[in-house]
Amino acid sequence: MEFETVKKHLEKGLDGNGNGILSRLFDDFIMQGLGLRVELIEQGRLLCSMKIPVRFLNPMNVLHGGATASLVDLIGSAVIHTYGLPTGVSVEITVSYLDTAFADEEIEIEGRALRIGKTVAVVNVEFRKKKTAGIFAQARHTKYLPPQTRM
Repeated sequence: MEFETVKKHLEKGLDGNGNGILSRLFDDFIMQGLGLRVELIEQGRLLCSMKIPVRFLNPMNVLHGGATASLVDLIGSAVIHTYGLPTGVSVEITVSYLDTAFADEEIEIEGRALRIGKTVAVVNVEFRKKKTAGIFAQARHTKYLPPQTRM
C-alpha cells in the first residue's frame, strides 16, 4: 500500500471521503478538533504532532493517562496499517508515564514497528515534548493480526 494512501486513510477514512470503516475512530480523534497532524509516514513508522486539548486533562490539569493510552492504540494501529494489513485486535497495551504534559503544549507521538509477524504485531509508541524533545510517556502495543487469505 502506498504511504500517501495510508495517510489519506488516517485523515479521511478508508474511502477517502470520511465514510470508511476507520473514519468513525479517526473522526473523533483527528477531524473533530484534536489537531493530530501526520508529519511523517513510512512503512513501520508514523510521526504525528498535536497540541494537547484542554478536554484531555485530568483533575490535576495534566494529560490524562487514559487519553495517552487511547493515543497509543490509535498510533499503534496506524503503524500496522502502514504495512497494508488490517490492524487486528489489541492484546496488550503498556504505558510508562515518565513526566507530565499540559494543555496547549506541543507534543510529538512516534510509533515504530518492532515486529510484524503472521499473527502478532508489536509497536513502540513514544511521546515527546516538542520544545525539549523530552520523553514523557513510552508505550508498547501488541496486537493479534487476523489470518490473511491467499485468494
